[in-house]
Amino acid sequence: MDHNVKSKEMATSAKDFFSKQDQDDIRQAIMNAELDTSGEIRVHIENTCSGEVMDRAAFVFKQLNMHRTTLHNAVLIYLAVKNRRFAILGDSGINKVVPANFWDDIKANMLNQFREGHFTEGLIQAITDTGLHLKTNFPHQQDDVNELSDELSFGKD
Repeated sequence: MDHNVKSKEMATSAKDFFSKQDQDDIRQAIMNAELDTSGEIRVHIENTCSGEVMDRAAFVFKQLNMHRTTLHNAVLIYLAVKNRRFAILGDSGINKVVPANFWDDIKANMLNQFREGHFTEGLIQAITDTGLHLKTNFPHQQDDVNELSDELSFGKD
């Protein structure tokens, strides 16, 4: 895995940060996590975030129309790879029913993985844990529709 860390640091754009295989694995993790929940998970990757990371995540959340899910139960995992910053942002439907520290364990586990250079693994674990957390309050419905794309989205830089 060490060779991936070096190539990740040299990646010229957010889209190059994860290999095609890594991107496929992350997308599969999203699809797997959404099997047991009506919640929606998106991953957005950019090179940099110049302002407050939560403000940027909120902007991207709206830009991706994540606030338009029926149950307001979408989650954005936002990464700014060159500044090594990330955020997890849940919509209002989630925030109404979970404690204030709901995302703390997931963020701590992600940070530990990222510090070890395990970016793909950290992201996949965060997606998996998010799906498990969402399942409790937002179980999969018989008529569930995948309201948001499972594809990773990328910033323009």
